[in-house]
Amino acid sequence: MAQDCINEILEYLEEDKITLQSCLLINRLWCEVTVRILWRKIRNYDTLIDCLPKESKEILYKNGITLKSRPLIFNYVSFCKFISIYDINYNIKRFLNKQQIDLTNNNIHILISQEIFKLLMSQISSLKKLKINNLSLKQNTIFISYPGAKDCLKNLTELYCDSDIYPEFFYQLSQICHNIKTLYISINDIISDGLTDLISIQKNLKCLNIWQFYSRVELKNNNLLSKIPNTLIKLNIHEGNHYIPLSFIAKFTNIQELMLSFRKSDSFGDFKKLQYITFSKLQSLEFRHKCPKNELLIKFLENNGKNLKEFYIIKSNYSLNLAISKYCPNLRKLSTGLTNNDLVILKMFFNSCQYLESIKICCKGYFSEYKLFKIISKYSPKNFNELKLVYSYGTQSILLPDELESFLIDWSNRIPQKSLSLITIGSNYLNIIDDNKKIIDKYIKLGIIKKF
Repeated sequence: MAQDCINEILEYLEEDKITLQSCLLINRLWCEVTVRILWRKIRNYDTLIDCLPKESKEILYKNGITLKSRPLIFNYVSFCKFISIYDINYNIKRFLNKQQIDLTNNNIHILISQEIFKLLMSQISSLKKLKINNLSLKQNTIFISYPGAKDCLKNLTELYCDSDIYPEFFYQLSQICHNIKTLYISINDIISDGLTDLISIQKNLKCLNIWQFYSRVELKNNNLLSKIPNTLIKLNIHEGNHYIPLSFIAKFTNIQELMLSFRKSDSFGDFKKLQYITFSKLQSLEFRHKCPKNELLIKFLENNGKNLKEFYIIKSNYSLNLAISKYCPNLRKLSTGLTNNDLVILKMFFNSCQYLESIKICCKGYFSEYKLFKIISKYSPKNFNELKLVYSYGTQSILLPDELESFLIDWSNRIPQKSLSLITIGSNYLNIIDDNKKIIDKYIKLGIIKKF
């Protein structure tokens, strides 16, 4: 098999470490291709330390660290594309523990980390991902100035970081990294000026994730949000203890995906400024936990629903569901909350959203799967192929085996024929009744159900 074909196959297995390791043993060609993919992350820290140059090993030997020299088949470090500072520090501690070296001797830890980072900066030609937090950085702050660091970091595309890393680190990084595409920020009690500067100079920032779980900082009093470039196409915000203003989102006219995870309804006060804004490229809108007031969200959907392909909400009511069916005709995926009394709305979704492929229903109260299945069999559009049922605590449901089989027979007779993904979360009678399980297994074997 040609090398490019092997590479294409193995790319799909990038996160499957066990399978990749087995591919190392097929033959030399497979081994050469596999090791490059496997070692995009540091997979073995003993091997990493074996990769240290002679000079580094001599320094460690003089400080009481004995290393066994093993012949290496590859320059493993050169294949690395992702570094986690926390993981490196954690594994240095494990290494010292195996060496029976006093873990309270911080100087030894710093010494090893320095030699490892000299190796990484000099051997990695183009790092893609860097994950770093304030606690893990303290003893590695100098690595940006090591020989080779500029070439190693200049093509960095993903950065995971805390907001309170000291400004000089971010300043040095901003001199090198101008093309970060994906940025994950955990907001702590301090927002470094250096972070603000780093964000402001990015030329192609596409995806931004902000977490603010326990921070006491008030983002409305900080200029971080105003410095975010308007190149964003994906924005995720996880709010914590303090309010995050939303008006800054208005400038992201190219936004395609927006996810807001807020646990307090009051957090959406600023949404009244967004309800009139048109985001002509918005395709995915998700609210986890709480959502804006009905009238604000309905107005937003009136302006932006036409282009939406995905809409996710946990709780809804008749007026909101009516607005979804009216203003969002091009949906492919929908998540909403329904009770038994709301199933008539489902017909409206199916009639109005003719491209719908997947629906996730947050079931609550007394819920009849049989009535739901009847509506799906009769009214769902031709591309529909996935049903997700999330059962809230206390949801009452009874689905008899003959009712389940009747639905699956109807589904098997659909034209065009599509296998159904039937996914359930929480306690329900699809899982509890043994006869229902047998029916599910039967239709999986027949290819009618492809996922359960």
